[in-house]
Amino acid sequence: MSFPLDLTPPVFLAPMAGITDLPYRNLVAGFGAGLVVSEMIASGEWLTKRPGTREKAELGIGVEGTSVQISGREAGPMIEAAKMIEAQGARIIDINMGCPAKKVTQGASGSALMKTPDHALRLIEAVVGAVDVPVTLKTRLGWDDDMLNAPEIARRAEAAGIQMITIHGRTRCQFYNGNADWAAIRGVVDVVDIPVVANGDILDTASARLALEQSGAQGVMIGRGVQGQPWLLAQIAHDIYGTPAPQIPQGRDFVDMALGHYDEMQKFYGTKIGLRVARKHLGWYMDHVQTPDHLRRSVFTARSIEETMILLPAALDPSQWDAAA
Repeated sequence: MSFPLDLTPPVFLAPMAGITDLPYRNLVAGFGAGLVVSEMIASGEWLTKRPGTREKAELGIGVEGTSVQISGREAGPMIEAAKMIEAQGARIIDINMGCPAKKVTQGASGSALMKTPDHALRLIEAVVGAVDVPVTLKTRLGWDDDMLNAPEIARRAEAAGIQMITIHGRTRCQFYNGNADWAAIRGVVDVVDIPVVANGDILDTASARLALEQSGAQGVMIGRGVQGQPWLLAQIAHDIYGTPAPQIPQGRDFVDMALGHYDEMQKFYGTKIGLRVARKHLGWYMDHVQTPDHLRRSVFTARSIEETMILLPAALDPSQWDAAA
């Protein structure tokens, strides 16, 4: 059993809407990651060139461990989108059958496809047949507790040519409530011969080890845990697989990392969108170092990029907090 391409170590960055854009994927990959995945792209939006859609998939052409995730409900648009994304240089295309958001499932895509497995398989077969790059699948345990059909879908997806499956250990109807059931993922592992990746509630090395043990999966995919700490995947890979340990930035190095990320976001999006997108990342960085409230407020009320960059060192470096009080 082997991963498509050289996806080692098997500690992957999950696709997250509004978060895993090119600047953040580059930052995470710079510390070390077996795979980074773009934000989900609705195939119809890609073809109609809806503003912001292409930015979601901006690839970092030629990067080995980069996957672009697509969603859809009709084979035609998904085939066209997959072909265009492949032509731009994507090394892997991932099909989303796991997003629980109402705006996605009400459009009969994302995790709603688990309710119509025959249709879902037709979409999978269409995308696999349209491109030469590996195609992977991300899904959940099922739609709800009465429809836990991930093993059956996984078995059929493998037969259709899917080369790796990531399972979030919840049903769609759970959204992100309760706890991920990593042990239930073993039901998928037991029926396929392709790699299975466990996802959901993996926040550190201890939870990654437990997810691997309980699920029997060959790798882990991590989302929310990396917020504010883009080195986390590399640290977990070091702890579990013995890869080189990341240099975790502290003090001025942490400030420089955050400033660099902030600058890359402004260059990528432009000022108007960049300021909005950057806000959540700055909040997570301040959460990580436990920035005092008054410094946090000053950053969030800054009126320009230049003012924000002046304020960030004092907000993110604990050695400066007494002077800033």
